[in-house]
Amino acid sequence: MQTAISWFEIPTADFERGIRFYETVLGVSLKRKDMGALRLAMFPCGEGDTVGGALTRMEGGNPPGPMGSVVYLPAGDDLSVALGRVEAAGGQIVVPKTAIGEDKGYFAVLRDSEGNHTGLYSLH
Repeated sequence: MQTAISWFEIPTADFERGIRFYETVLGVSLKRKDMGALRLAMFPCGEGDTVGGALTRMEGGNPPGPMGSVVYLPAGDDLSVALGRVEAAGGQIVVPKTAIGEDKGYFAVLRDSEGNHTGLYSLH
């Protein structure tokens, strides 16, 4: 079965600042990779059919901003922990922790250090 998403990219204006933001909020390490003019900082993911994605920086590439697609990233066991790190990392909570309902978990939307709107999801 295919997932609805196979890859995502979150653009950055300041590549290192964007990396610090997501590493701090999510408590993960992003793997840097240069592909010519395109710089990537890849989010951790498994092998095979899992969805992958990265922060990107490329002159002339997509600019960051709140009007693009919203990608939802896993925020660990408790969404409140990641949300507690957002402001100190240079972001802002746009939609607070919200129950999806029927034991489906919780989501929130933040504005990251680059101005993108990004969603977070957890079961608690």
